[in-house]
Amino acid sequence: MIVVVYSVGTDPYEIFLGLEPLGDLVFATTSPSRATATLLAEFGDVVVLDGDVEADAGRLAGWRPDAVVTFGEHAVATAASLATRLGLPGHDAATVRLLTDKRAQRERLRERGVDMTRNHAVPDLESWPAAVAAVGLPAVLKPARGAGSRDTHLVTATADGERLVHRLLTEPGAGPLVLEEYLVGRSNGPFGDHISVESAVSDGRVAHVAVTGKFPLAPPFRETGQFWPSHLPAAEEDEIRTLAARAIEALGITTGMTHTEIRLTPAGPRLIEVNGRLGGHTNELSRRATGFDLVTVAGRIAVGERVEPRPRRPAEVFFQYTDQAPPYPCRLVEVRGADAVRRVPGVSTYRSYVRAGTELGGGVARHSLDMICGHASDHPSLLSTVAAAVDVLSFVLDTPAGLVELSAAELAVSPAPARRAARG
Repeated sequence: MIVVVYSVGTDPYEIFLGLEPLGDLVFATTSPSRATATLLAEFGDVVVLDGDVEADAGRLAGWRPDAVVTFGEHAVATAASLATRLGLPGHDAATVRLLTDKRAQRERLRERGVDMTRNHAVPDLESWPAAVAAVGLPAVLKPARGAGSRDTHLVTATADGERLVHRLLTEPGAGPLVLEEYLVGRSNGPFGDHISVESAVSDGRVAHVAVTGKFPLAPPFRETGQFWPSHLPAAEEDEIRTLAARAIEALGITTGMTHTEIRLTPAGPRLIEVNGRLGGHTNELSRRATGFDLVTVAGRIAVGERVEPRPRRPAEVFFQYTDQAPPYPCRLVEVRGADAVRRVPGVSTYRSYVRAGTELGGGVARHSLDMICGHASDHPSLLSTVAAAVDVLSFVLDTPAGLVELSAAELAVSPAPARRAARG
């Protein structure tokens, strides 16, 4: 029996496919909607957690679980606490803090000489001048605990940053912020200036499974997709794997999957952050590219097996590309070109995540409208395939400026509602 601490945004069917060979599933989640609870019940038992870890662990003990695992960033701490109380493998409390508190993580990496990126805590408005003095500008302001680029901003002026700090700290549910040195990426042609490493850590031994390349970010720091294998030469991939391994060791991670994000700078690779779970959508990419299920790997580690998967490199380039919602509030009226995207050579799937009529709140957080999946023979062909797919796709939006139509290429980078009226 495997307890899955479920987090919204992960795919329960994909989790079921990967873990079902290892045992029955119990989905543990906090106050799920009726639709979510019904969906999860198709794949296993469902337990609603009440937030009292001792009581929750006591209830789950009745299933006599063999493992506790999660695939969502916001559930990492809960999964670790439950595993500890049930006597099962998982992160200890010290490691959880380093994985979920960006300020603490940066300090540990600095102490161990892994990465010297400047940072400063911003728990209140009074600490803003000291943070600017310590870090300098431009810099990145973000929550000390967060995911999905939520409230992550590039700050270039002291006064603007002070107003931003005041706004973020007075919002409902606000927590402490951190100001970090802005890592300027190198020119990387048509590709993003960042990369990620998926690693399996079993009994303290680190095995890197994939180095995935990225498409350029949508402003300010929103992911638009990834591809595998990366476009980098083998020697640079080796350097990146070494950096990821040093970071994992410095943070005291001894078990589980990790997702390490790294910026490619003119001076070499620099750490963005280490996450204590599998990267978003990476398993879909892995299964399609190599037939290798990373959810299964996570489950085997969680039940206490020593797992050391070898690095894999697909024969072709497999990709996922996502269109991000615009940075201003609007309503999605219609998606045009979905069938045409599916007919583009090399595209295997087009998935829409947002229904017509959905209100889009704007802001800097990542909000994917869809995902285009496919493959190409090489990296130049990859770019041609994505460009062809994006070229036939557009979105009709109801904005304060009226009804407008944006191409997929314009969507995430348009700073204000488009001036062009939507076609009838």
